[in-house]
Amino acid sequence: MQDKLRSLELHYQTLEARLTASETYADPALVAKLNKEQRELQPLIETYRAYGRRQEDLTQAEALLSDPDMKELAREEYAAAKEELAALEEKLKILLLPTDPNDDKSVIVEIRAGVGGEEAALFANSLYRMYSMYAESRGWRVEVANANETELGGMKEISFVIEGDGAYSRLKFESGVHRVQRVPETESGGRVHTSTVTVAVLPEMEEVDVQLNPADIEMQVFRSSGAGGQHINKTSSAVRLIHKPSGMVVECQQERSQFQNRDKAMRILASRLYEQEQEKRNDALTAERRSQVGSGMRNERIRTYNFPQGRLTDHRIGLTLYKLDAVMDGDLNDMIDALVTADQAERLKNQGN
Repeated sequence: MQDKLRSLELHYQTLEARLTASETYADPALVAKLNKEQRELQPLIETYRAYGRRQEDLTQAEALLSDPDMKELAREEYAAAKEELAALEEKLKILLLPTDPNDDKSVIVEIRAGVGGEEAALFANSLYRMYSMYAESRGWRVEVANANETELGGMKEISFVIEGDGAYSRLKFESGVHRVQRVPETESGGRVHTSTVTVAVLPEMEEVDVQLNPADIEMQVFRSSGAGGQHINKTSSAVRLIHKPSGMVVECQQERSQFQNRDKAMRILASRLYEQEQEKRNDALTAERRSQVGSGMRNERIRTYNFPQGRLTDHRIGLTLYKLDAVMDGDLNDMIDALVTADQAERLKNQGN
């Protein structure tokens, strides 16, 4: 580990030197590339430098332990430095873990009502609102691609894009089955019902990121349904793409033009095909080395929202929070931070095996 850290420190120093060189600024693309690389390395290098400083403190304290006048003070400094070095070493191990190449990407979120009829559709809409509010709190932008609404205000299904740096790194653990336990608005007897909703979070891919053969894609156009005014009813602006080899179907009808809807549908199709390929690769891994937190299978029950008790439980990491109202208003950081930490711990364990 020390050899790798020293090598990265030298590389970081080279980056700093190149960024101060006058000839670098003649190439804006190079400046942007170097700045990005520097930002990515900065947390690791700052931690490594802090580790080096504390090592020096430890050495100095150790040398003073033989001095009768300084022995007590040196013992305290030695213990404090040793404790902090252990914490910094753990932090360095985490920072050295391979990063997911998709972590910086925007995401496509697909929510579908499962078991529970209208109540499941209403909860699907609640989850859409929750993710939208979380995105807003982080300064990300939400764009709906396709929505199939019910008469009572629920969502049979909804696909939307969350655009923002690092969106995938924060939301990738949301894929799976979300279970809700609450008294439905349509229930007059006050009985608690259990319903389910499936969530899929895909890193947003461009057509160039996934090999798409135009001959494999059939495009159909149709008139959009739902809200949208006269324009949406008079023109065939909605787009349906059918990927013939996989049978995958993507619809997009929220934009006003056929071109915009096709562009968004192509991005969703590319992302779904990418996810399908990733699932095949994950299935090839042994059970021992598959991350329990990040498997993200759509048929895996990951979380329960219990409204009568105000309780939220994530079953993968055994975390329960009694702040359900705040969570449904987009306060997801405590849950997501815990999932990220659990994933890091799992990968550290696998790395040691």
